[in-house]
Formats: sequence, structure tokens, C-alpha cells
Amino acid sequence: MKEVQNLLKIFQETKRALEHDDSIKLKELSNQTIHTASIEQDPDNIAVAVIIYSLSKIIERKKFQQFPGWDRFYGEIEQYVNNSIIYLQKKDDINFANCLKLIRRTIGKLSGKLKVYIEEVLRKASINKASRIYEHGISMEKTASLLGITMFELAGYAGQTGVADVSISKTLDVKSRIKIAMEIFS
Repeated sequence: MKEVQNLLKIFQETKRALEHDDSIKLKELSNQTIHTASIEQDPDNIAVAVIIYSLSKIIERKKFQQFPGWDRFYGEIEQYVNNSIIYLQKKDDINFANCLKLIRRTIGKLSGKLKVYIEEVLRKASINKASRIYEHGISMEKTASLLGITMFELAGYAGQTGVADVSISKTLDVKSRIKIAMEIFS
């Protein structure tokens, strides 16, 4: 795990955003984490970005709070966020990584419609964040692998959003590269 202080700040702000049902702040925090995740290609940072983005989508859907199991789910998420802060303060990478796994596992323990809805939110969040990492110039294959999605899912989403059209992700043809190399070395 890299950038412990940044992750600590992210989780402290996540805790406050959850307390205030602030889905917009959670999305901002996720986007901040994606930049680091793209640079470091650290699975913990990537997991944090996906989890926080998922929480933002869950919090903004007020209907979820009406489903059976919501109170237990929300309480466990709050506890794992608090534990994550403690483990980050202690620089305990192993228990921090376990907390991230527990957050995802908590979703798996849900039942009924809430489980189906939240699992779908997590899946879409993974694809969304993968497209952001891909936008930062990481290869499609590497990005899909880091987030546990298929290249097909990523390509489909990137194609719909125009991520693939961003000039940074386009490569130059051979003649253009040779011309640039000649200019550099002349």
C-alpha cells in the first residue's frame, strides 16, 4: 500500500461524508483516489476508489434505505470505515486490506433486492473507475486486470463515454513517431 497519508485523509473525509449523506463529496473523494491509483497501479488505491464511488451511488439512492437489511449494512460499512482509519493510522497494511475485503463481503451478505441493487452498483463502479484509469494512459488490458473486469466491459463503457477518443489515449502512427524522434535528435 502506498500513500498512506493520502488514504487516511480520504477515509477521514469519507467518514464525514457518510455521516452527512453527502454523495457528491464521496464522488469527489473517489476521483481524487483514481489519480493516485492510476499512477501507482496499487490494488488498495484502486479498491478504495471503487468502494468510495460505490458508496456515493448507494447513498444517493434514498430508496435503498427502505429495504430490509439497510441498517445492518450501513452500520457495518461505518464500522469498517472507522477500522480502516485506525489501521491506516497504525500503518497496518494487512488489516487495512482486510477491511477493504470486508466492505465488499458485507455487500455479499445482503439479501433480497438490496443485495442485487448494491452488487450492480459495485460492478458499474468498477467499470466506471476502470475507464478513468484507462483515460490516464494505463493499457486497457492492465486496467481491466486491476479491476477484475473484462476488456470487453471496459471497451464497451469507454466507447460509450468517449474515453477512447481522448487524445492522450491515441497513439501516433509510425511516420509521425519517426518525425518526432528526428526532430528531437537533430
